[in-house]
Amino acid sequence: MSRYIITVTGHDRSDPEAIIGYDPPLRTFFLQAFPHDVTDDPALWLGTQGHAFERLEDLHDAAITRGYGFMPLPADVAAKLIEDAAGAAADWASPDF
Repeated sequence: MSRYIITVTGHDRSDPEAIIGYDPPLRTFFLQAFPHDVTDDPALWLGTQGHAFERLEDLHDAAITRGYGFMPLPADVAAKLIEDAAGAAADWASPDF
């Protein structure tokens, strides 16, 4: 599972330690931001279901729908995320898996 630190903004606040990544077993991009007031879970957590966000654009659209944004991603993070997803897809397609 890849994890990269980014900044997420929305609802008049900002989380400069938000996490974006790719989860190979679930085959989805995910986003975690803002500490929850009561639990240890993030207040914003997208990508917890299999195949939820197979493209970064889908994850971004879901965040926007909830009033949050994280674009533009730093170029190196975007490239690494795409590479992580492509590598996971190749691993799943491998006959040895």
